[in-house]
Amino acid sequence: MTANDPVRTFLANRGCPEDVVAGGLEGLVSEWERAVAQVEEGYPLGLDDYLNDLDGRQLLEEALEVASAIERAAAVARIREADARMRRGARLVNESLWGSRVADREGWTAEQNWWYFAVPLEPGPLLRDDLEGGE
Repeated sequence: MTANDPVRTFLANRGCPEDVVAGGLEGLVSEWERAVAQVEEGYPLGLDDYLNDLDGRQLLEEALEVASAIERAAAVARIREADARMRRGARLVNESLWGSRVADREGWTAEQNWWYFAVPLEPGPLLRDDLEGGE
């Protein structure tokens, strides 16, 4: 199943859960759109779930690098739209939400991996408590 799909092969090699592998690039895009919608509505979950959603966006970025040109072209407009919505619904902070040590180790920057430096304008109570507890 993954032999003819470079994104699914990439996801399988990364050790992603079977449902993520099965979803391929389409699944990653859909999950990012879902996360962005939650941010717009007042993110209902805590920091662990939010970080998981941001990791999904990072995985999406990496998957785009191995996707076929056709698959990438079909996804780019949706990703750009979701990213624009996320940028409107979040504010940038100075440090990665994973912390500067992790960001440095992974090579993440606010310019390239901005999602890791974005906090919802309307965090729900759980995320708000987690963010305030970490400061």
